[in-house]
Amino acid sequence: MSGHSKWSKVKHQKESTDAAKGKIFTKMAGSIIIAVKEGGGMTDPASNFRLRLAIEKARSANMPKENIERAIEKGKGHIGEGGLERVVYEAIGPGKIGIIIEAATDNHQRTTAEVKNILDRGGGVLAAQGAFSYLFKYLGEIIIPKGTKSFDDLMSRLLEIGGEDLEEGEGKYKIYTLAGDLHKVKEVLEKDGLQILSAELIYKPILNMNLTEEENKKARELIRKLEESADVLKVYSNLSL
Repeated sequence: MSGHSKWSKVKHQKESTDAAKGKIFTKMAGSIIIAVKEGGGMTDPASNFRLRLAIEKARSANMPKENIERAIEKGKGHIGEGGLERVVYEAIGPGKIGIIIEAATDNHQRTTAEVKNILDRGGGVLAAQGAFSYLFKYLGEIIIPKGTKSFDDLMSRLLEIGGEDLEEGEGKYKIYTLAGDLHKVKEVLEKDGLQILSAELIYKPILNMNLTEEENKKARELIRKLEESADVLKVYSNLSL
């Protein structure tokens, strides 16, 4: 019986892991489909930078090659009206933090209703377009490991190639660029021999907010619930970490 119980536990853990992977792969596929659509049907990553970023992110999550190729083919079928689209919601959360929710949907009414429901239950409110976007900058973010260059040397190089800002974290550097310069800066850094851990377009908060312990807990739980939504690709907030 003990062996059976152990098997059941392992089986349950595997099913949970597979379900989580499936959800991640679905989101990655959505990003790839939208990148092809927004790129006018361009399926060559060398010519479609958004697609290249989406593919790189999918590969980093160990998404199978056939899944990636299938998503690219689906993207070609979504050109024109209808199909999967990118949509951005703005909301206010616990402690009056600003939240940006990026989603992929083929049914705006369904996704809006789900996002609104999660916000309502988590102490948040859906806001009008432009209500909180001024609290964020739409930028390119490149993450590289420490150890290859000093902060000062890297900053000097970024000033030469069009970087906007540099932040030092635990074991890594975060490089920020204008959204339109992400491709150029990334390519230069790669030619410099630097390892790129990730590169993507993000909504970076201009100023982070400190909340009470209770508000912080509620805000984090709300963000987690939003991120678990099948249609939601990414959630950004100005909650201080």
